[in-house]
Amino acid sequence: MASETSENVLVGVIGGSGLYHLDNLTVIKQVTPDTPWGPPSSPITICALPSGTRVAFLARHGAAHTLAPSAVPARANIAALKALGVRAVLAFSAVGSLREELAPGDVVLPTQLIDRTKGVRPASFFEGTSVVAHASFGDPFALRLVRWLEARIAAALASAPAAAADARPAARAPQLHTERCIVCMEGPQFSTRAESLMYRAWGGDLINMSVLPEAKLAREAELSYALVATVTDYDAWRPHAASVTAAEVFKTLQANARVSRHVAATILDELHAAAADGELLTEEVGSMKLSIMPRSGQQKEEDRAKLRYVLPEYFS
Repeated sequence: MASETSENVLVGVIGGSGLYHLDNLTVIKQVTPDTPWGPPSSPITICALPSGTRVAFLARHGAAHTLAPSAVPARANIAALKALGVRAVLAFSAVGSLREELAPGDVVLPTQLIDRTKGVRPASFFEGTSVVAHASFGDPFALRLVRWLEARIAAALASAPAAAADARPAARAPQLHTERCIVCMEGPQFSTRAESLMYRAWGGDLINMSVLPEAKLAREAELSYALVATVTDYDAWRPHAASVTAAEVFKTLQANARVSRHVAATILDELHAAAADGELLTEEVGSMKLSIMPRSGQQKEEDRAKLRYVLPEYFS
């Protein structure tokens, strides 16, 4: 496994639509790990907070947003972050709202997920290999990390600059919501009204196109993964409202990106310290041990070598 652990990078940030950089950071270097699944979406920026704490930043859709959701090389992204020593992934994503109370500009920490992708995206590091594994995914996000984030993100939002509320209705300050369920659809088209109503009936609260297979791959890589979802619009379920358009989403993206950068700048030092302490991230460590089918003579050495890149603990 390639490793840059000497950089002491324990926290990786994945930026979604509108979030292509972080504020108040000193760029140390950019790296593009050569993973068995190809290069990541963009060069990964190793940067330092004012305190000297180092984090890794990756633009999910490419530095210039050139990758549609279905084309994001999620396996390479997660593998590259782990190769750098990352143990906790803070993923930001623009989302649509399926609930009236989740207003544009709000921030949500979901704890559940419904998969509506269509098998187009490779969803497992084990896909195409002679090794079989069934990762536990009942709780798709790292709950210990999510609980840790709740109070800290709420505090960060309370201290967000007033300018971050520019695009919000009646200058409403962004609110944090927890214990919600996100639907991940294939896209790139938005939902029909019938689909949007169906997702609500299923218990969905949010919808996006990017959290999968990212969350599944983070679980296979034994990384703690949390999604910070920023609401850009209401999905198509509202009977008397216009359906979603990219133009409507773009109106809120810039303000949401400012809020996301503020949140990241506020909590990253403390998150790195918690990751270094280790207790916060014990939930996923060792989770794949009983998920990988017992080794047999049918497992190819080249496949084991490939998986060693992301799971050296089990394939050394």
